[in-house]
Amino acid sequence: MDLMYAERCLCFPTLFKLDGVWYTDIHIQKGGGSLDPVILHCDLNGFYASVELLSHPDLRDVPMAVSGDPSSRHGIILAKNEPAKRFGVQTAETIWQAKKKCPDLVLLPPHHGLYREYSQKVNAIYDEYTDLVEPFGIDESWLDMTHTLHLFGGDAKAFADSLRARVRRELGLTLSVGISFNKVFAKLGSDYRKPDATTVISRENWQQLVWPLPVGDLLYVGGVAKKLLKPYGVETIGQLAACRPDTLETLLGKMGLQLHAYANGLDRSPVRSRFDAEPAKSVGNGTTFSQNLTTRIQVQAGIAVLADSVATRLRRHGLYAGGLQVTVRDPQFHDRSRQCQLSSPTHLIRDLTGTAMELVDQLWSPPAPIRAITVTALHLIPEGEAYEQTDLFAAAPKREKQEKLEGAMEHIRKKYGGGAIVFGAAQPEKEEDPFP
Repeated sequence: MDLMYAERCLCFPTLFKLDGVWYTDIHIQKGGGSLDPVILHCDLNGFYASVELLSHPDLRDVPMAVSGDPSSRHGIILAKNEPAKRFGVQTAETIWQAKKKCPDLVLLPPHHGLYREYSQKVNAIYDEYTDLVEPFGIDESWLDMTHTLHLFGGDAKAFADSLRARVRRELGLTLSVGISFNKVFAKLGSDYRKPDATTVISRENWQQLVWPLPVGDLLYVGGVAKKLLKPYGVETIGQLAACRPDTLETLLGKMGLQLHAYANGLDRSPVRSRFDAEPAKSVGNGTTFSQNLTTRIQVQAGIAVLADSVATRLRRHGLYAGGLQVTVRDPQFHDRSRQCQLSSPTHLIRDLTGTAMELVDQLWSPPAPIRAITVTALHLIPEGEAYEQTDLFAAAPKREKQEKLEGAMEHIRKKYGGGAIVFGAAQPEKEEDPFP
């Protein structure tokens, strides 16, 4: 599709509706008399490598990386320090590739228990400033300082700078902090400058800072969504913001409307205290397709998008799926569901895609039309318990490699944006492993 046609299709909306409210302008002003939200997103820089350096200070100025088994030719780089980065060592590349760039690269094994310990220490520091601290993975947290900032001087940037200094002084770790009026922009701020930096995305500057960024930098814009948007000329957050909401809904389902709101600064999600939150019982995603699906290839592509989203959310919250459910809706709005217990807990895209397709095959035969599909992970298990429940004989080298691959993909997406690396079609595992 040519760009001029894309521009005509995705013209800037003059009127749109969100949560039952009609908006005629994307510039959202402060409510009368109410406190404007002050949200911080804190991201520990190079977390795994930084924690390892605390035990190996002699390696601070030496190229070093945290990796899988060095004896395996296919071991993957999980994290690296700044000297290794200067040699061009990249997260997710194989050890032999990294060694080719940096023959003297020192490799250390990961210590996940130690990483969890330091994550808890950092969040305990955050707790001293607000009761609203919401972890996002092991190395990131949101802080809602709206009602407590005045107790610590009232200047958000000065507070963030002092917080970074304290974490560096007491724990030896560095932070990048984003400050904004909503969670999505606060996270963009922490990604904007690294390492050890503070970025403010305010109501005055957010369009200048946010809109030129790649669309994949926006929270929850995964590789699949980025690929779907690209033919329409949507490659920046600003271009996403300028799309017609109904066009995005056609392309991406309800998530398209949510992403449009995010791009226009309309994220309203609260920061939830980790002490108050109830454990999630399920993680799911569904979409209504613009045209009915009638072939297995179409259905598998739709399942891949949903499985990618579910797997990403599971991984970011440190959860594994013990079961899976698929719901299929036909054009007459009749729903049919199937669910199953998984042989081993998983948060792998490929596992979820393959199992979901097996369930769909029990519900549907082509060319019967499908209007909507929902994929839901059930019987959620915390990461530590999942390791205990995994069948060690089932955790063959191929599966371990896939675990490392998707973990490295998630690390890259968090650091460089959702579109930095794409899983491909998220195909279920085949006899021939496509990831040699």
